[in-house]
Amino acid sequence: MEIDDLTAAEERVWRAFPRGEAVDFREAPDEDPAEAERWGPERTLRAEVLRTLLLDGPRQDGEIASLSLAGARITGRLDLQYATIDHPVRLRHCRFEQAPRCYAARLREFNLSESALPGLVAHAVQVDGVLRLTRARCHGVVRLGGARIAGSLYLEGAEVDVPDAEEPVLQLNQAAVGADLWAPGLRTRGQIRLNGATVAGSVNLNEARLRHPGHAALDAETFAVEGDLLVRHAEVRGWVGLRGARVAGRLDLSYTLLSNPGSSALRAGSTTIGELWLRKGPPMEGALNLRRAQLEVLLLETGSVPQEVLLGDLTYTSLIPHEPAERRLPMLERERDGYVPHAYEQLTAAYRRVGDDHAARLVQLAKQRRHRHTLPWYGRLWGLVQDVTVGYGFRPLRAAGWLLSLLALGSVAYGLHPPQPLKADEAPPFDPVFYTLDLLLPVISFGQDAAFAPRGGYQVLAHVLVLTGWILATTVIAGVTRTVSRQ
Repeated sequence: MEIDDLTAAEERVWRAFPRGEAVDFREAPDEDPAEAERWGPERTLRAEVLRTLLLDGPRQDGEIASLSLAGARITGRLDLQYATIDHPVRLRHCRFEQAPRCYAARLREFNLSESALPGLVAHAVQVDGVLRLTRARCHGVVRLGGARIAGSLYLEGAEVDVPDAEEPVLQLNQAAVGADLWAPGLRTRGQIRLNGATVAGSVNLNEARLRHPGHAALDAETFAVEGDLLVRHAEVRGWVGLRGARVAGRLDLSYTLLSNPGSSALRAGSTTIGELWLRKGPPMEGALNLRRAQLEVLLLETGSVPQEVLLGDLTYTSLIPHEPAERRLPMLERERDGYVPHAYEQLTAAYRRVGDDHAARLVQLAKQRRHRHTLPWYGRLWGLVQDVTVGYGFRPLRAAGWLLSLLALGSVAYGLHPPQPLKADEAPPFDPVFYTLDLLLPVISFGQDAAFAPRGGYQVLAHVLVLTGWILATTVIAGVTRTVSRQ
């Protein structure tokens, strides 16, 4: 293309390019590129001119060429697929009539900040520096699947609004970001896909607003983050999928609304996370799925627990903040799968690590009571006996209370109506207290029960005391054995 074929606006950009000078067509810094229809030819550039400039533009010795312009309306399609561009490309505050195409291109730097675009086609693009879409507004799909970005990807304040899209509106699946994915304040309508992507730094989605009700708002299966994944003060309508993801640092969902009524709002099964923070936010609308997740620290405030959870095979080292067992146990009762023994064992272990043996015993008692409801009628009956008498061995003082009560009952009854001796000349002096102890304690004998024989109702009372003594002794031994085995 000859320079004589250029418009005045294009010639201005052409002459600035070899010197790396910026060209700003804006009349005011706060202009809205979405209203570019009123921009005249003095601010209009053909995409083919920019493509020619980037591929074969003029050079000037001692200068670093770059395309840097703002406030332009770009007609046609900027097609850079498979191209290798050695110059920074900065197209800020611009309005694109067609989605730029950068499929498999290699760029030094790509900056589309504050621009309005009908989408972006950049599968497998390689960017040696940073890719910026800061406060960009996209009304079409942004395709960055398989992208390789050596620096950071900036999406802070960006908007991707494609209400009727049949595919993810922001595609970053299998992408690799060498630094941070920086997207506080991101707005999307449709699905964000991060499946298989990797970020060497941190991900910032603070104050984001993600909307895809009833579907995946953020699908990030097998997503890997070497730093933190921050989603604070955000609002997500639709489910967040993190199955198989790995977050080396902190997954922080503090102050965030997760809403997907009727299904799981957070699907984090089989994840590996350093710290998971769920606190200070409004009640989660939907289930919390942490099946098979592995966490070092679980920061879970009781007010942030939804009405339904899935905790099968969840493992965690620390559970904070420290709460009484009575406040933690309702969470386990909300398990969708019913009775899950592993969940009780994990909570017990967490209390024992901080030395709260009382809370650990309460959790174990609750586990036995929950297990009882899964047994046949005879198992439930025997479990009820253990619970009432000694609290499955976790209430040993309760057994002492029963024994003392029965001892008092027997001592009074037999003191008022002593039984007849079997052999009067060989019987020891009758003692109602030790006679009752002989009946109650099956492994101890004071020689009283073998020497005397009650009759009538007092014989029935003796049988009841013997039977009750065996039950108490059995349940105490079972409880002590269970407690020792847990130690």
